[in-house]
Amino acid sequence: MTALIIDDEIQIRRLLRLALEARGYVVREAETGRLGLQEAAFHRPDVVLLDLGLPDMDGLAVLQRLREWSAVPVLILSVRDAENVKVAALENGADDYVTKPFSTAELVARLAVIQRRHHGTDTPELVVGPLTMHLDRHEVFLAGAPVKMTPTEYAFLLALARHAGKIVTQRQLLREVWGPQGDGQTHYLRVYANHLRKKLGDLLVLRNEPGIGYRLLEP
Repeated sequence: MTALIIDDEIQIRRLLRLALEARGYVVREAETGRLGLQEAAFHRPDVVLLDLGLPDMDGLAVLQRLREWSAVPVLILSVRDAENVKVAALENGADDYVTKPFSTAELVARLAVIQRRHHGTDTPELVVGPLTMHLDRHEVFLAGAPVKMTPTEYAFLLALARHAGKIVTQRQLLREVWGPQGDGQTHYLRVYANHLRKKLGDLLVLRNEPGIGYRLLEP
């Protein structure tokens, strides 16, 4: 697996290189957005770690350019922790967002999650830990036991399960589950998140990322 680090701070690049190489990654580096895009085009990494505060162009612009031709998983690393910045990054195609300073153990774990989920599913079965969803029959099982769900609950859970471990923004969820008429109706999310938590019990965690969205996790 090849990881591309796009960050202008040499100390961060060294820290990430040590952490990633210890886990078997081949690491490439770029200190500017333009060099990062070139590296991504020429070497086709398996995952990109992208800083937003680059010296030559904003990291969001790099992300937008990258998404014009690549679906590579992208993990944002940034000191910016404002909700609107996180939402903008996720809606422009980032797979996850980690605020500096960060734990290398957590970062590597999040990388593993977005890589596992990156390929999505074209099969009739979606599995997330103890959860199994039979997409062709709209059936849900938890630890082998069937779980009854309404069509809306099923659609909400599916939207989260397809991106397990990753934040799915409020806007993404509303549009995917309720369509255009769901725009701005964030109270729908609170109601159905509570429904799902009751049905998932202790087997899966549905975490609210306040003001941003929701994330489905194994406990």
